[in-house]
Amino acid sequence: MKFSIRPADNIIALEGRFTYADHDLFRGVLDHLGRPGRGRPVFDLSQLTFMDSAGLGMLLLARETAEANGADLILRGAAGPVLRLLTASRFETIFAVET
Repeated sequence: MKFSIRPADNIIALEGRFTYADHDLFRGVLDHLGRPGRGRPVFDLSQLTFMDSAGLGMLLLARETAEANGADLILRGAAGPVLRLLTASRFETIFAVET
């Protein structure tokens, strides 16, 4: 997985495959979310081609981190297998999911 952060609009874009192997890299995302005063974070998943259950777990960690700073997290642009996984996992009940 690759990620980029656009601080001006608080968008975190994920690209490629999001799996357990990315947990160390994902700490950079959590560090960004852990800074207060960032506003409502948006995860852009439009370039994500695959996500496993560990990726789901990392999104839950991101949600907890954002909520600790008083912000709700948005998941945006998921498609194909990633959207099917989010739907099957009922993530729309705990996240704002925008397709």
